[in-house]
Amino acid sequence: MSIRDQIESALRGRFAPDALEVEDVSESHRGHSGWREGGQTHFDVHIRAAEFGPMSRIARHRAVHAALGADLVARIHALSLDISA
Repeated sequence: MSIRDQIESALRGRFAPDALEVEDVSESHRGHSGWREGGQTHFDVHIRAAEFGPMSRIARHRAVHAALGADLVARIHALSLDISA
């Protein structure tokens, strides 16, 4: 399973989002720090879930990172998050 698919699966399983888009944007970072041949290093995530409503911006980011887990986060060089309720 690709890292992109693992991110999507983890977030769907934890938050049951109303909307979720996970995009591997690694190719646009070719030659930059953290880029690897084959991609799967840089991701844009747009997620909307009711659970985020009462959370602060920092709490939302922490919740997403917790849902992904340390092992998965360690394999990602850059993770751009757009989180809303």
